[in-house]
Amino acid sequence: MPRIRILPEVLSNKIAAGEVVERPASVVKELIENAIDAHSTRVVVEVKKGGRALIRVSDNGVGMERDDALLAIERHATSKIYNESDLFSIATLGFRGEALPSIASVSDMEIVTRVESADAGTRIVVRGGAIKQVAEVGAPKGSMVSVNHLFFNTPARRKYLKTDQTEMGHISDTVTCTAIAWPHIHFKFFHNGRAMANLAPTPSSLDRITQVLKGDLEDYLHEVDARSANVHVHGFVASPDITRTTSRALHVYVNHRFVRDKVLHHAVMEGYAGRLMKGKFPVVVLFLKLPHDQVDVNVHPTKSSVRFEAPRQVYDTIAKGVAKTLQVSDRPVWGHRPALQPLHRPRRYTIFPSYSEIREPSANPQPMRHSLPLQATPRLWEDKPFSSLRIIGQLHNTYIVCEAEDGLVLVDQHAAHERVVFEALKSSYKDSATVTQGLLIPERLELSHREAGILDTLLKDLGDMGVGIEPFGGRTYLVRSVPDILAGKPVQPLVMEIIEKVAEIGLASGLHRAVDECLMIMACHGAIRARERLSDEQMKTLLNQLDGLKNATHCPHGRPILIRQSVYQIEKDFKRIV
Repeated sequence: MPRIRILPEVLSNKIAAGEVVERPASVVKELIENAIDAHSTRVVVEVKKGGRALIRVSDNGVGMERDDALLAIERHATSKIYNESDLFSIATLGFRGEALPSIASVSDMEIVTRVESADAGTRIVVRGGAIKQVAEVGAPKGSMVSVNHLFFNTPARRKYLKTDQTEMGHISDTVTCTAIAWPHIHFKFFHNGRAMANLAPTPSSLDRITQVLKGDLEDYLHEVDARSANVHVHGFVASPDITRTTSRALHVYVNHRFVRDKVLHHAVMEGYAGRLMKGKFPVVVLFLKLPHDQVDVNVHPTKSSVRFEAPRQVYDTIAKGVAKTLQVSDRPVWGHRPALQPLHRPRRYTIFPSYSEIREPSANPQPMRHSLPLQATPRLWEDKPFSSLRIIGQLHNTYIVCEAEDGLVLVDQHAAHERVVFEALKSSYKDSATVTQGLLIPERLELSHREAGILDTLLKDLGDMGVGIEPFGGRTYLVRSVPDILAGKPVQPLVMEIIEKVAEIGLASGLHRAVDECLMIMACHGAIRARERLSDEQMKTLLNQLDGLKNATHCPHGRPILIRQSVYQIEKDFKRIV
């Protein structure tokens, strides 16, 4: 008896379902994408018990005729590709042909659909992949697909579903992530008969983003618009002050397709480098557009991953676009500004206030309605805003207290000096112009085998940074010189921290990142400490030094350098303003 055999079609469909249908949210995603491909302007999603009992997606799209509806539940049937070349230039959201038959094989499915030219619609009932009924019915134009009792015939898969609340969270994310990319479509979402979301069409992507993400984000979003050859990146990034503890608020779309791609996410994080605290993630919505034949979406059954023809170009365009936007937007400016306009009213949305708006305020300027610094145009950087602050004193020998035209500013002296030292060290390293100081008595290091192996790979680059270390036999090393800025500082803790950090990130992350981490650690060790008393002249010098930096709002590790409180907020807190 042969050991290799062809599987029955029902079993093949169940295997395909295992690839496409991971959980109820996977069904919702497939059905919504079909609705969008059908040119719908209204999509309604209804679920019960986290999708276990019911998933129903209704749309007002083009619908299907009877024969097409029957073909749609056959394996490898699709209206979206016709030949091999189409497979490498996918211009729609769905394309595989396994979605409907795969879903039908592990549920009770009902399809009701009608094209505009037909007098009646078609109703098809499928149970576990077998067609049970086909009939004519009265129906509105469009399609309605109902999926009942998901995984009823695959109890092992049903057993691994999470709680209704957890599955509901995944479905909600699927609906909202899709809605962000399609602002002209009206999305409605119900769970157990209760309205969870009603996202009316909006005139722009920005309006849809703030509609979905909420939290008054419009005050903190900065527009990204970067191009490189055939790659166009457009979207919005939030101020580094607005962060999340997970990457769920990081949305990247490729030709309107939401993807969770490590390379793209890393490119975004590279753009935020030095501005975020460890373990924090930014709020980002980016739309990546490029020719369909330069991106392969046929990588994974769920279509959540993509492959680019020129991945480095895509990576660099995103990283540089985000970094450039944040570089412009994080330059602080003190002084009165016109009050921010509410988002939802007919207007031209401007991410950066114009030069005249800031330099020539109205005769009766309105107070700011929040205490975070707003973004400024590049031209204003010439005004050296830090040096324009009036120093009042020090708070707990840690924070420089300053008066601005429109309020109070606190500068973290360690974070500020750490940024100054980091930029100086980085510039010297880049230009091979590090000023070093030899140690009168070399400092001896005794390392473990792992530590010695890591240090050996760093010796040359540490030397270029001004930390001169040489082997002294076995796993013993001598530190003979340090950068001038680190003179008088303990050397062993510095070197050990560098070794530990490189061990943590791994050399596979690239020498560039390892060098940056080393410079950050050196800057931290060389900077003014908290609880250190500064003279008025030292504080003034530090503020002047900040004026010469491109990024003067965050330390290299991402901690904020300054916080501010407007006079308006202070007076409000004292109940002078009601």
